[in-house]
Amino acid sequence: MKTQYQPLAERMRPQIIDEVLGQDHLLGAGAPLRVLLANGQCPSLVFWGPPGVGKTTIARLIAKQVDAHFIALSAVLAGVKELREAVAQAQQQRQGLLARRTILFVDEIHRFNKSQQDALLPFVEDGTLTLIGATTENPSFELNSALLSRLRVMVLKSLTTEMIISLLQRALSDQVRGLGTEATALPAHWLQRLAETADGDARKSLVLLETVYELARAEGTTDDEVLVRFLGKGLRRFDKGGEQFYDQISALHKSVRGSNPDAALYWFARMLDGGADGNYVARRIVRMAVEDVGVADPRALQVSMEAWQAYERLGSPEGDLALANAVVYLACCSKSNSVYTALKAVKQTIEQTGSLEVPMHLRNAPTKLMKEIGYGEGYRYDHDEINAHAQGQQFLPDRLKDKLFYQPTERGLEAKIAERLRGLRAK
Repeated sequence: MKTQYQPLAERMRPQIIDEVLGQDHLLGAGAPLRVLLANGQCPSLVFWGPPGVGKTTIARLIAKQVDAHFIALSAVLAGVKELREAVAQAQQQRQGLLARRTILFVDEIHRFNKSQQDALLPFVEDGTLTLIGATTENPSFELNSALLSRLRVMVLKSLTTEMIISLLQRALSDQVRGLGTEATALPAHWLQRLAETADGDARKSLVLLETVYELARAEGTTDDEVLVRFLGKGLRRFDKGGEQFYDQISALHKSVRGSNPDAALYWFARMLDGGADGNYVARRIVRMAVEDVGVADPRALQVSMEAWQAYERLGSPEGDLALANAVVYLACCSKSNSVYTALKAVKQTIEQTGSLEVPMHLRNAPTKLMKEIGYGEGYRYDHDEINAHAQGQQFLPDRLKDKLFYQPTERGLEAKIAERLRGLRAK
């Protein structure tokens, strides 16, 4: 009878913990999770890491290691009915003659809403279930605090290109689970390209390997044209709404703030390469101009707005260069967050002091009555004064009359602003 087909990625799934790649910080000799498992212990966990690094595999191996009943659910597909059935199975296993523990593995656990997460709490609490969740999203943001407090977060690392290549080589040479003898004829540089395209995802790399092997075998050639035609341009890992998104925009912003145009360009290109919306990136560039450059170089805002306008008119990829110009300009500018800091200080002061009255000499006096009761009395018109400045005139409320919020830096244009203000503030 013909054996049922299994994808290469499934056949090559690690059978023992020592076959797991890239997670030695958790599973290596003396690592915390390895020590717990060696003692037959398995707390409730959440595995947080990028796709294809072994979250599901490790959960299965843990269940095997501690001889636990294993139930796997996908948070995308599972509802209340499936959760109830899992709890019923766990209770049955717990009450049986062997009294086995149950590990409930929930893939994409961040997809569960608050009610579904809360429904797991009592069964995790009383030991009916040992929960292992898997997520590509930051658990701090996606899991409610009650559930998160009952889980130990284990961070899984992305696999390096070298690790992926070793996995592909193993898949080529394994006579039982891999592709077998014929596949070893694939050129070594093909494996390098496949590993780079997989971008740290073991499962993706094996899918690519199996497909390109079948394609090469069907065409009877390992000419590079086969590989190029198949792969094209692979996009690097980038989640438009997830952890990778915020990590990369943070890296871009901090590279600009740190005046490193090379790093800024790199993260900018990484975001576009991964499919980020150019308009979103443009908005963030404008924010950098006002938050981190400020009046040290007021042209930064103008350059950023014009780059955004050019991008809106040209689109991608032509408009990408306009944004790149802005990124480099901002990175090379003198930096100042003095206005950003001053505005925060003003808002905080307003919260603390409430609605302080406008000084009488600054008030508008459009009627005779207002003038009679002192509105506008004593106001000095700056243009009538020497250097168009009424020296010593008070503009803040009485309670704040000597308060200084804006403290200019000595960088860029702001250095000249600082010099002028020192002269104006001198009494």
